Amino acid sequence: MTETLAPVRPAAQASAWHEPRILWTRRWTDRLFSFAVERPESFRFRSGEFVMLGLPAEDGAGKPTLRAYSIASPGWSDELEFFSIQVPDGPLTSRLGRLAAGDGVLLGKKPTGTLVLDALTPGRRLFLIASGTGLAPWLSVLRDPETWARFDQVVVTHTVRQVQDLAYRTFLTRDVFEDPLIGDLALGRLLYYPTVTREPFDRPGRITRRIEDGALFSDLDLGSGFDPATDRAMLCGSTAMIRDVATLLERAGFTEGSNAAPGDYVLERAFVG
Repeated sequence: MTETLAPVRPAAQASAWHEPRILWTRRWTDRLFSFAVERPESFRFRSGEFVMLGLPAEDGAGKPTLRAYSIASPGWSDELEFFSIQVPDGPLTSRLGRLAAGDGVLLGKKPTGTLVLDALTPGRRLFLIASGTGLAPWLSVLRDPETWARFDQVVVTHTVRQVQDLAYRTFLTRDVFEDPLIGDLALGRLLYYPTVTREPFDRPGRITRRIEDGALFSDLDLGSGFDPATDRAMLCGSTAMIRDVATLLERAGFTEGSNAAPGDYVLERAFVG
């Protein structure tokens, strides 16, 4: 049954949030789901940023339950898309996963983050490296025409535990090339590289291992490894994956970037801690 949201009170609390309605939901597995909400007219963001998203307290009187979510839709979209895992008994995701079109959520008014093109120096090849729901910001970045104006090639890697967890696989292998805005730009320039860690798969194992042993590069005919002269990278996913890939990039001569000082690669420290 769809959960009915209580109104947020007092008025001063409501003013801190947009209160959009859900437009659609999609179930990928029993744990993974996506949904989109109305984009408030005043809401502006850069592709790759995150925003606080949540629900009012169930009793209607306490503090709302909130967490940071990367926006999966590009900066030009009329809707805001999100990709989430549903944690059993999780204070927020267990409730979000039960919502349907027409239900309301709380949306922060100040998107932010470092997983944006502005935090990278110019390059020719962009690696968007994800595990789990860390794929979300890459769905935003790769659908932004500016990405294709700045880079000759974009490589999206997505590491999950089970094959069924490869959400958006059809989009990344087919539908993206039919996108009216960036489909032609991505054709022949977007490479998708999924890996699975706990089931048989044609590309098994963690992305860190496939970077270290060179499989990522040989499989896609990308040379012998990362090159800081031409390559740029963005990282989002589990803390362990981000830490390990960042170490490999640093060993290859990459420097971490930020909004204030662009560099060769970026990660979102608000998520990693």
